[in-house]
Amino acid sequence: MREHMASENESRFDDTLATFTHPRYELIGTGQVYDGTDEVKEYYARSRAVFPDQRNEVRSLLSAHDTVVVEFDLLGTHLGSLSGEEPTGKSFRCPMVALFEFESDGDGIVCERVYFDSETIYGQLRAPD
Repeated sequence: MREHMASENESRFDDTLATFTHPRYELIGTGQVYDGTDEVKEYYARSRAVFPDQRNEVRSLLSAHDTVVVEFDLLGTHLGSLSGEEPTGKSFRCPMVALFEFESDGDGIVCERVYFDSETIYGQLRAPD
């Protein structure tokens, strides 16, 4: 888990992908799903184009059978277009919880399901100076 989170922070996405048996992200806050290596690579590229310094700060980890629960803050600076709008240059911090599902033998991640309130991010990016 720690390698997964650290490799995302350091943009070592081949290393991040290696932590998966089958790469899959489910972003509950936006309803987006990225399934398979190609879609996950595109997610990495797209999210880092908008927030090049995107990173996580882990608060806690909890192991529960074939799932690991990670509480963390996601941070980033809006330097690319998110939905066609101009970048604001503003930063955000959003508390999140991710459930990492593992194969029953525990060898690799099969899904990262991330729970967050997208308005927490968008509100900070739209806030007046």
